[in-house]
Amino acid sequence: MAPGKKGILERLEAGEVVIGDGGFVFALEKRGYVKAGPWTPEAAAEHPEAVRQLHREFLRAGSNVMQTFTFYASDDKLENRGNKVTFTGAQINEAACDLAREVANEGDALVAGGVCQTPSYLSCKSDTEVKGILKKQLDVFIKKNVDFLIAEYFEHVEEAVWAVEVLKETGKPVAATMCIGPDGDMHGAQIVGVNCHFDPMTCVKTVKMMKEGVEKAGLKAHYMVQPLAYHTPDCNCLEPRILSRWDMHKYAREAYNAGIRFIGGCCGFEPYHIRAVAEELGPERGFLPAASEKHGNWGAGLEMHTKPWVRARARRDYWENLKPASGRPLCPSMSAPDGWGVTKGHTDLMQQKEATSQDQLKQLFDRSKSH
Repeated sequence: MAPGKKGILERLEAGEVVIGDGGFVFALEKRGYVKAGPWTPEAAAEHPEAVRQLHREFLRAGSNVMQTFTFYASDDKLENRGNKVTFTGAQINEAACDLAREVANEGDALVAGGVCQTPSYLSCKSDTEVKGILKKQLDVFIKKNVDFLIAEYFEHVEEAVWAVEVLKETGKPVAATMCIGPDGDMHGAQIVGVNCHFDPMTCVKTVKMMKEGVEKAGLKAHYMVQPLAYHTPDCNCLEPRILSRWDMHKYAREAYNAGIRFIGGCCGFEPYHIRAVAEELGPERGFLPAASEKHGNWGAGLEMHTKPWVRARARRDYWENLKPASGRPLCPSMSAPDGWGVTKGHTDLMQQKEATSQDQLKQLFDRSKSH
């Protein structure tokens, strides 16, 4: 950490709002640098300029945390189901740490080393084996001296606990988030919360419940939330319903009012979403992000538009009361999400190094028709 910079716990204990970044795998997949399916972060080593630029965009938008692009960078995930990589997990993680630090040093941002769930856990490997996989990633974070650690995207409490136990051994601050909703599925982390799988309001509701449970137990923690940037009122699967910047204002205010002070995003969050969070909490933080130089709050920039009907939208109540439509004929109002009811230990979740075979795919295709 650069001299003079306050650490994550110092900031939170002082009541500051810490704004996270967004969903790197989704953003970089859209830009052509990440493959959908594996969702692994080879781009940190293959295309460092793309990862560096996205970090800079989030920094400019107001992020205080540059999270290393190390999501799913464990060796067992990199080699899962026929995924062929030309870099080791260690090489990817080292490159990711260097990029995050380079950009963090360009502003008042911290570097967070991140680990996530593993295919080995789904395949019922022991705690020793799973912890060993996480430890290999952790060794890189210690070598590169990240400012704090995040255990994120865990769907099972048991594996999240194992991850926190490993991360706590470093002595660095640890944040742990789970992709669970209000119906549930934390142990030792100083910052707790949820990420992914659900939309902002569902995630804030979940953290409220966690907060109530922590306080009822007589414990103390800081809280963080990093939801999807998609409307998922029906939950369970991603839907192509991206949240607008105006939705992000509501999310930021709701999270702040719930007592959450680490507010960021996960899949679908782009820099302009983070800018909206930073702008909504500008009065509390005392400043606006650099990206606001090119943005009029609540559409104020539209006052300069050539068309009068567009200039008429330069007001807060227009955007706050906007009712988006799908634009698609015969579009259903809600989705029918997949829910196969399988979890750790089920045959369907046993992982393999070999590519998924055509016969395996046919079985899945046939089964999906019956749901």
